Parts: sequence; structure tokens; C-alpha cells
Amino acid sequence: MTLPTDSVLTDELLARIHERAPGYDRDNSFFTEDLTELAEAGYLRSLVPRDLGGRGLSLQQVAHEQVRLAKAAPATALAVNMHLVWTGVAKTLHDRGDDSLDFVLRDAAAGEIYAFAISEAGNDLVLFDSTTDARPLPDGGYAFTGTKIFTSLSPAWTRLGLFGLDTVSTDAPKLVHAVVTREAPGITIAQDWNTLGMRASQSNTTHLDSVAATSDRVFRRLDPGPSRDALIFAIFANFEILISAVYVGIGERALELAVESARTRGSRRTGLGRHQDPNVRWKIADAALAQDALLPQLDALASDLDDGVDRGARWFQDLVGLKSRTTRSARYVVDQAVAVAGGAAFSATSELSRLYRDVLAGGFHPSNEDSVHSTVATALLGPIDD
Repeated sequence: MTLPTDSVLTDELLARIHERAPGYDRDNSFFTEDLTELAEAGYLRSLVPRDLGGRGLSLQQVAHEQVRLAKAAPATALAVNMHLVWTGVAKTLHDRGDDSLDFVLRDAAAGEIYAFAISEAGNDLVLFDSTTDARPLPDGGYAFTGTKIFTSLSPAWTRLGLFGLDTVSTDAPKLVHAVVTREAPGITIAQDWNTLGMRASQSNTTHLDSVAATSDRVFRRLDPGPSRDALIFAIFANFEILISAVYVGIGERALELAVESARTRGSRRTGLGRHQDPNVRWKIADAALAQDALLPQLDALASDLDDGVDRGARWFQDLVGLKSRTTRSARYVVDQAVAVAGGAAFSATSELSRLYRDVLAGGFHPSNEDSVHSTVATALLGPIDD
């Protein structure tokens, strides 16, 4: 993989992050040291334009960086993604002449850390509806009451991007998008993140009890259901591209470990190295073929978003396709790597064991496989008749 021209993540920084990853996973602890170093390196403001105090990287460049970060520590990369998604959304809108989220870019340049509070238990409509109540306030702000799940960066975020449903205004119902600060009264973070994988992300549940967003931090009121608003496209595009980058990285690392294992292990039966075994060679080759197809797709979509290319109706099909292929391929590559490594990979201290658990999270990120296939089928066949 060609490194970004303006790479923020040095090999030395990535080596330290990689060294800490097993401990975070073992202890189910937050990646505090990683986040501190990433912030000090300016990585959290990578997508902020230079004239607003950032590093001025493109989404394509940051996607490459996320691949590298995920190779070192998947859970760290996944959690940092949530901050990068918000800055990416703000940049996408900014690049198209919409300054409604420029305050996010200025916040990130000033060191604020953004988290993503979209997911809700049982809400498979994701951005098209919400179980969180958004109550209008006299000053034009909103008070949010509800429960958000999978809130990555829970121990560290300072700004929370969220949305809820306004059912009382004269033009209701409206989905209200806003940002609240960590200091706002009514926020309770449950310490309930004890998962199979991606443990360092500490994506705890967040309870909201009349948490107020000021009027200047309310940036959209949209009708429920599918929307052509640029915000929804920007969220979807940045999320799918950056999530995909994490799983490309997991696959790349698993393939490296498979090759390393094959070169260092031998067969008592044949007296040859495992890298001479035709079955091992086939597994590694097949994993490499699956992996090789992913980065060009990631590059193409990120570059087109950077350049404002209009893919029209193809955008959503292409984005969900990318997410589906990267997460499924990463899982396949990890499976092949585990098969090559043999029983050593079954140890809890094995890096492949951790990758095996981490890669399973891919199936839980939007869009899930049912949604992906529904989107593509509708694009090709049209909607199902009522």
C-alpha cells in the first residue's frame, strides 16, 4: 500500500500503539495512551482544513492512515473513526459550500473530541427514525431524552453528535440533529462495555435525560424516513468509507501473520517448512486475492467523495457494497490465517485470536447484510410492490 504523502502516523507511533493493544484487550480498558499520542500528533484534526487549524488531509489519505492504524490496533482505529466521521461529515459539507458544521471543524482544531450517538436498541431504521425524544426549548435549542448504544470513545469524548424525534412542534414529526457537550446535565454513561472484541473502544451505553443542545448547535430538522439532505449522504458516505478502512487493515495484518507463520513453522512429517505445503500456499494465496480487491475500491470511493464526483443513485449501492465486501473479506482472511497458524492461534494471547474476535464486529456496523442486499436489489430490480 502506498503511504499518504502527508502521513501523520509514524512507524514509531504505530509500533507503540501495536504494543499496547493486547493489554487494552486483556484488561477491557480504554486506549487512553493511544488517544493522547494520536491527539498530540494532530491526527484528530487530520480532516480539518488548514485554514481552520487542521492538517488538511483528504478523506482518501485518512482512509489509508486508518488502514495502517487498524493493522496496529483495530479497536483503537474503530473508536477514533467515530471522531473522524464527524470531522469528515463537516468537511464534506464544507467542501460543497455548506458551513452548517464548520463549528465541528473549529472544535476539532481546538482539541475537542467528537463521539457518535446514533445507534439505538431495536431501531433498525438507523438515521431514518429515532426512539429518542427531542423536545423544543424556548430559546430554539432542544432537550434530548433517550438511550444511545455503542457510543465509542465513552471515557474521553467532549462533544456528542446525536439526533432525536420532535413530535410536538407545529411541523412535527421532525428528526433533529444536534451536538451536546459532556458538561451538559442529564448525561449518564453506563459502564457496560464487556464484549467479545473491539474491547478498547469502550463503546458504552449513553443515557440522556433532558440533555440540552443550544440553538447554535442544532444543525438539522428533517422529515423522518429516507432523505436527500446532504447531511444524511455525508454521514453515510464517511461512515461506510472509514469503517471499511478499519477492516481492510485487519485483513492486511491477518495476511501478514499468516505469511509469517508459514515461514517460521515446519512439518515433522515432511521435514519441510509450512510455506512449502501446497495447502498452506493455496490458503494464503486465496486470502491475498480476496484482500487485493479491497484497497482500489476504498481508494476510488474516498477519492470521488473528496473530488465531489456525482455518482448519482450509484453512491448508496457502491458504499454499502464496499462495507459489505471489506467486512466479509476481512473475516475470510482472518479465518484463513487462523487455519495456517494452527493451534497457536487458539491461545488467548495470540494476535490472531484477538483479530478473530475483533473482526466479528464488522457484521454489526450499518449497513448490515440484510440492508446491503435490500439496497442493491432495489437498485437493480426496483422496489417491492405494495
